[in-house]
Amino acid sequence: MNHNTDRLAQSGGVAPAQPVHWRVIVAAVAGNAFEVYDFVIYAYFAVYIGQTFFPITGEYGSLLVATATFGVGFFTRPLGALLIGSYADRVGRKPAMILTVSLITLGTMGIALTPSYASIGMIAPVIVVCCRLLQGIALGGEIGPATSLLIESAPADKRGRYACWQIASQGIAVTTGGLIGVIITLTMSPENLQSYGWRIPFIFSLLMVPLTIYIRRNVPETLHAEDKKEDKTVDMLKGMWRDHRRFLLIGLCIMIVVNVTSQLINYMTSYAIKTLHLDPSIAQTSILIAGLVSFFGALAAGRLSDKYGRKKVLILPVIVLCIVVVPLFSWLHEAPDATRLLTVTFVISAMIVFPTTAVLVIVPEILPAGYRSTGTSLIYALGSALFGGTTHFILTALLAWTNHPVAPAYYVLFAAAVSLCAMSLLPETRDLGVTANKTQQKRVASLPLPKRE
Repeated sequence: MNHNTDRLAQSGGVAPAQPVHWRVIVAAVAGNAFEVYDFVIYAYFAVYIGQTFFPITGEYGSLLVATATFGVGFFTRPLGALLIGSYADRVGRKPAMILTVSLITLGTMGIALTPSYASIGMIAPVIVVCCRLLQGIALGGEIGPATSLLIESAPADKRGRYACWQIASQGIAVTTGGLIGVIITLTMSPENLQSYGWRIPFIFSLLMVPLTIYIRRNVPETLHAEDKKEDKTVDMLKGMWRDHRRFLLIGLCIMIVVNVTSQLINYMTSYAIKTLHLDPSIAQTSILIAGLVSFFGALAAGRLSDKYGRKKVLILPVIVLCIVVVPLFSWLHEAPDATRLLTVTFVISAMIVFPTTAVLVIVPEILPAGYRSTGTSLIYALGSALFGGTTHFILTALLAWTNHPVAPAYYVLFAAAVSLCAMSLLPETRDLGVTANKTQQKRVASLPLPKRE
């Protein structure tokens, strides 16, 4: 197989269906789950974080600034994608994945331990913003190396069902964050929740760090010497733009609906509290539902993409989303209650998890190994920065300016229409060959348990 470009697999050229060792999957998704958990927790407790660090007057004042700070983390994702993604293509997937976990840990500690604005003044929001920037760099550089590791380790006819664990792990992270949030909200008084309760989930996540680093240190490297890039980061970016710019632009447009809709789901807690005036415990349960749907939906999407192709899994759910999103939000606004909120969250989560999973299979399948980590990271990170990072702020601003509670649905509809146009331009990649070494796949499959150090 040509190691510079991917090509259609010939009959009999599909790698044998060797099972991927469980520790490879855990190593690839543990850091992603850890980092997504922290991002979700911030969105989950945005109301309380805003009041702690950004005491601005007005109904939406502190929440607007808190959501803007949430978005700051997205804007450093492209930097992390470029630096850490290219590092993974030059040095290896494993060292890049260990680096991202270390960076996210520093950011999490900063948010969890920083005193309030009332205690130390302006230094408090400055520290929080810096921590969000650091977290953004880490998550921007995480998705490329981890997804590349899964794609390069998996049998060619089962890449979808292994790559889908990236999104399934996010579902686990969201569910865990939602469950912890609900427990804390139900067991603590509003005063204690505002004072220190929102910090507990951040501290809890730090317990995952040693295990994540240990597992990642004990997986085999999947980037082979002949595929490693010797170019500097800037030269790699130029080469990738020269050879693959059409696909990079298409992938970026697809990420519009993925990011806008995903962040809308994360925003549902603040939306339900501020706009629908529902009880916080009910509002936060919506995140728990979204996490469960993401977990099971991603596993289903991976298997369906292997059986029926990536494009069907990518396009059909987005068409359904276009049809139902406005009626769903109108129905929710007519008589807001727990049942309607959870129903809307369930349907929207189910529709977006399929294209989110499919795009993380398509992107690394099309890109050659030497650009796979950088390209995947850049598409994911730029999409997150341009569209995900602005979503919370735009939704809050739309609600404040228009006083129209269905405004978020129209924003999703716009995003879906743009992404559908881009999706139609993609080739089907289920039968594309991916640069991989069969000996490496066998070695991964027979990987022994790590010895205690």
